[in-house]
Amino acid sequence: MRGMMACAAAALMLPAGAGAQTAPPAAPAPAVSQASIAIRGDQPGPTYDKRIFTQFAEHLGNGIYGGLWVGPKSKIPNTRGFRNDVVAALKELAVPVIRWPGGCFADEYHWREGIGPQAKRPVKINTHWGGVTEPNTVGTHEFMDVTDQIGAVAYVSGNVGAGSPRETAEWLEYMTATEGSLAEERARNGHKAPFKVPYFGIGNELWGCGGTMRAEYAADETRRYATFAKVPRGTPLTKIASGANGADTNWTEVMMRETRRQVNGLSLHYYTVPGGFGTMKSSTDFNEADWAETMSLTLKMEDLLTRHGAIMDRYDPEKKVFLAVDEWGTWYHDDPGTHPGFLRMQNTLRDAVVAGINLNIFAAHADRVKMTAIAQMVNVLQAMIFTDGPRMVRTPTYWVFHMYKPYMDGTVLPISVSSPTYTQGKYAMPSVSASAVRGTDGLVHVGLTNLDPNRPAEVSVSLAGLTTGSVSGQVLTAPTMNALNDFDTPDTVRPVAFTGARMAAGGTMTVTLPAKSVVMLQLR
Repeated sequence: MRGMMACAAAALMLPAGAGAQTAPPAAPAPAVSQASIAIRGDQPGPTYDKRIFTQFAEHLGNGIYGGLWVGPKSKIPNTRGFRNDVVAALKELAVPVIRWPGGCFADEYHWREGIGPQAKRPVKINTHWGGVTEPNTVGTHEFMDVTDQIGAVAYVSGNVGAGSPRETAEWLEYMTATEGSLAEERARNGHKAPFKVPYFGIGNELWGCGGTMRAEYAADETRRYATFAKVPRGTPLTKIASGANGADTNWTEVMMRETRRQVNGLSLHYYTVPGGFGTMKSSTDFNEADWAETMSLTLKMEDLLTRHGAIMDRYDPEKKVFLAVDEWGTWYHDDPGTHPGFLRMQNTLRDAVVAGINLNIFAAHADRVKMTAIAQMVNVLQAMIFTDGPRMVRTPTYWVFHMYKPYMDGTVLPISVSSPTYTQGKYAMPSVSASAVRGTDGLVHVGLTNLDPNRPAEVSVSLAGLTTGSVSGQVLTAPTMNALNDFDTPDTVRPVAFTGARMAAGGTMTVTLPAKSVVMLQLR
């Protein structure tokens, strides 16, 4: 800013005797910015694991009750208590894994309170989220049921903070044993066959709501609990340790040094929080400075994955322990008029662009990042879906996940991006983000975002090692930064056919990205 003021002052300095003049107007910014991308189709990379599209369902606000569960006697169409509309929408996303019951709630959850006849289950207080009653209506059997209805598999978070190794051991035995008294109890409660529990979390946020532990103590507890997290011989179980809070690389250092032989994955939690916790901003009433701050914070994910990944590489060069970013997304001030402990916040085009950027960043780290879980699935934080009584709406973020579905288990293609800079006040950042995958359908899919809310970007794309004859795609954008889908206008922000890409001579492609947009291309 000081440099710009100096230039302006110099422009006003006139030779002696010259008449008074005004400074010439500043040259307007180009209407279209220029970017270039190179995709190497002849150098296949790691798999873009479908578990990167994992969803997160915590006992928080209306995430479970009202969002997923309405009860079998509800007038809202349901299957064994779970709403048909929400299940169908999630099934359309091909959700691969669901993380449950938390979150912070997991470290106060005692599984025995959620089994047996629902009418006899204890009603507890949810001390983490709002101080409201928790009826324990949705417990182990119900969660496994809705997971099956959606077509996903279970990622169960164990209680380390307020539980015991014995409780962990007995819960896993109850869920997975083929014989014995706990298997018999499960059968009496309605499920004779063992449940499939391919993923088990050894606590949640042990540095915070899971126990406020030091890294060294948390590592010892993780080793202890993981020792007793057992399933029948021949039954797969992936154990995921509670990892770092954002940039806490010391936590990753200690956990990798001490626990890498006891676990298969290590988590990382990072939220995009404009204004920071304590001074959080609105999800809908924001200006361009807030937009730029949000995008700048989102792009920090790249640095975090690089730094934590480098530590993991030192201890685990063969990459046997994967990184699970099992909580990420935007976090704003609660929407006006909602319960302050329910984390209900609207979801706009801004959040859709954040989702696209993160999904592109995960591609660049797909050798280590094998699972991520956006927070959360229904009615909470950066949700896929909102409900209100019998009504349901898909958010802009839902549609970005829908656009990226072809990435599931595809092969990442190396990509380099030369991007123009988007500048707003103190924030400056690359405006174009991109990734490319050869899908299991044999097509090459290219995900692009333009986070500049003002200028389109003309992108020249080189396609080394790819023979393509045509390109088609979808685009998600809107006239305003805070455009959203509500119950009365559910289709304001959703993908439409994209016509801004064309093949050119010499194995190149030209793409014109609208401002503030997410684009998914298919090359044939």
